[in-house]
Amino acid sequence: QVRVTESGGGLVQPGGSLRLSCAASGSFFRFYALGWYRQAPGKQRELVARIQGDGSTNYADSVKGRFTISRDNAKNTVYLQMNSLKPEDTAVYYCMATWTKDYWGQGTQVTVSS
Repeated sequence: QVRVTESGGGLVQPGGSLRLSCAASGSFFRFYALGWYRQAPGKQRELVARIQGDGSTNYADSVKGRFTISRDNAKNTVYLQMNSLKPEDTAVYYCMATWTKDYWGQGTQVTVSS
């Protein structure tokens, strides 16, 4: 069983920045594929960014150049640095760890509003 816990959400003005963190348990963390997803009200959950065990990454087109996903295997943590935030980035952000199966966190709210 892998426990996944997100933190770092909040209210930010358009153009601002936030960094989300996600801690995932387990001694095989360095092998996990890790992803950030988001779900806005009335919309389906969508992939934001993903990072593999070898460090390769992929991003949704809507966040390329603004968001950066990274991982610290020594801390069992994956981060999502979000810059130049827009109102349309408002959503609940979820972290997912994949190790034999998918494990989801409870989500953290990000609200971009003036």
